[in-house]
Amino acid sequence: MSDFTVRPHFLRPTVIAFSIAQACLLLSSAHAQNTPGNDKSLPEVTITGSKGSETKVERSKVTGFIDAALLDTPSSVNAFSTAQMQDLRIRQTTDAMKFDASVNDAYNAIGYAEQFSIRGFALDNSSSYRKDGFAIPGDASIPLENKERIEILKGIAGFQAGFGTPGGIINYVTKRPASHTVRSATFEISERGTVYGAADISDNSSDKQFGFRINAAGERLRSYVKGADGNRQFVSAAFDWRITPQALLQIDADYQHKSQLSVPGFQLFNGTDLPRGVAPDLMLNAQPWARPVDTRNSNLGLRFEYQLNADWRASVSANKHEFKRDDYTAFPYGCGAANLYPGYCANGDYDVYDYQSVNESKSLWGTQALLNGKFNAGGMQHELAVGLSNSQRKDYFGDYIYDYAGSSNLFRPVSVAPSANKTGPVFLRRTDKEWSAFVQDIISLQDNLKLHLGLRHLNISRTQFNNPGYDQNKLLSTAALVFKPTQQVSVYGSFAQGLEHGGIAPFGTSNENKMLNPGKSTQIEFGVKADVLRDLSLSAAIFRIKKPLEYTNSSNTYVSNGEALHTGLELSAQGKLTSQLNLGASLTALDAKQQNTGISSLDDKRVMNVPRVKSTVYADYAVAEVKGLNMNASWQYASSKAFSPDNSVTVPGYHLVNLGARYTTQIGNTAATLRFNIDNALDKFYWRDVTQSLGGYLFPGAPRTYKVSAQFDF
Repeated sequence: MSDFTVRPHFLRPTVIAFSIAQACLLLSSAHAQNTPGNDKSLPEVTITGSKGSETKVERSKVTGFIDAALLDTPSSVNAFSTAQMQDLRIRQTTDAMKFDASVNDAYNAIGYAEQFSIRGFALDNSSSYRKDGFAIPGDASIPLENKERIEILKGIAGFQAGFGTPGGIINYVTKRPASHTVRSATFEISERGTVYGAADISDNSSDKQFGFRINAAGERLRSYVKGADGNRQFVSAAFDWRITPQALLQIDADYQHKSQLSVPGFQLFNGTDLPRGVAPDLMLNAQPWARPVDTRNSNLGLRFEYQLNADWRASVSANKHEFKRDDYTAFPYGCGAANLYPGYCANGDYDVYDYQSVNESKSLWGTQALLNGKFNAGGMQHELAVGLSNSQRKDYFGDYIYDYAGSSNLFRPVSVAPSANKTGPVFLRRTDKEWSAFVQDIISLQDNLKLHLGLRHLNISRTQFNNPGYDQNKLLSTAALVFKPTQQVSVYGSFAQGLEHGGIAPFGTSNENKMLNPGKSTQIEFGVKADVLRDLSLSAAIFRIKKPLEYTNSSNTYVSNGEALHTGLELSAQGKLTSQLNLGASLTALDAKQQNTGISSLDDKRVMNVPRVKSTVYADYAVAEVKGLNMNASWQYASSKAFSPDNSVTVPGYHLVNLGARYTTQIGNTAATLRFNIDNALDKFYWRDVTQSLGGYLFPGAPRTYKVSAQFDF
């Protein structure tokens, strides 16, 4: 079938990566041969994959600046390892978030940015997405090929990250050169015609002083939405240099280009009713002049670490990120015939706008200096981290085009003429600067009782073209107690403060583009974690988060007034129930309300796009009768969600079932893993994302989709 034809230039980065890696391998091999007294061959190849407990992430720094076991941290954290991402067929962050009940889509449009909410709070594209702890823009899909794991810190992360929305942060940990040789290739096709290829190659010099890792991918994108086609190319490199036994230098760089026609959502019929008779593959951006959203992003990371002695370690790190986008959409909004904005006409008519924003760019620069150590004082042991950090973000864009082009119909599409206008010249529009000084101390009050303290001082400034800015100093704190009645169980209580930039009044409001002041949030959380079996972990947490509420009032002015109060319960289980059965389960019950606004239509109403209950269960079973065969299935449930601020419109809940199988075998000296997956196996229609962003849009979920992949480890 022509849909499955592989266009060579889409997979070109994979070929380039293999060539670069082979050159590095030759160099390292030559170095090994030239080393005096060396008569050893290359190290034995180790195959990566799912190996039960090896897939579970045990330690992380995402909860602070001290590497600690997740069992001992006073935070709710979920992490997806490389092996889990392979077995769960996680190709983009959206795939991973389906397996955490605390996360929801938040204007997650196909072909555009992947955007989420955690604990009911929409994440900030400028501060809530992190790469090795540094902020990166969430304005495009973040590549996963060079990521060792995805970490989700749920709850306020003001001390850990400075600015950030109170729901939490998503941190992407970069793959480093492996201690063993890695030569892996993956190929995948899906029912809709998407073709994907990737390579992962790593090796070390014979003396283990130098290591490298190359990742690359090419993808021909064929979304389940008709016409939302595109392509993606990615390449990355990471290098470790052990200069001395005490000194380590790490460098990483990556580049991604993605071009795909974006998919707008639906609006209410007549402004009151959910869309009826629509298919999930219906494309509203199907004008002849529609163009793909084109994004280019690059990243350069640097880290130097020095072990001062057995107890103290110093490090300096930096990260530079560049993002560029050409944004085009034939945008559906409103019903001019009925003077209805937002909303579609009762018969499915809608207005079409030509939206263009060309040569947008964002530049982010971050640095951090950190000193870690441990000592005894006052008869108690202290684990200490002190540091300084600095960040700067610059946004460049021109005056965009948003011109009425005509009207069309959902069921009888009509071609309209595009706007003749062009976007204005690009120049610096907004600058955010932040510098911080922070300290973290974990004090062992007793052998089984630890006090966690953290303090961060921030100086923040924001300037915006043609608008007043601000320059302020803020202090954020966190405190927690962790009690371990046994080595396998921990109980904690914590308090945290957070800070986020004030929102910018959206298009169409009376104070359009005006910046609101920063908002401070608070959180209280209690939880328990347990390793009930060697490879099975359970956790439970209850929390309450309060933050200032921002919204457009009855005078069409964007204001900060009242507060959002989110109270919830989270339960999770992960690991092996038996030697053959792996389990992953997550449940979140959330009461998210708006209050103290003085507006009866808003007070005590549910926050939009947040289900009261959401759960997911994943099981993987090794079939004893067929060596190498694993069967898996997952079930996802979400209760109803409010769409309108006054809760007059809600969307129904849904159940989804996904099925899959994995077969691992040996072909000569090559380990091969074949995977087959059916997503939404029962072909359920559901509204996955019902955001109020940009006037309020509803996005249907994907129909039944088949995926077949093959992974080869040489």
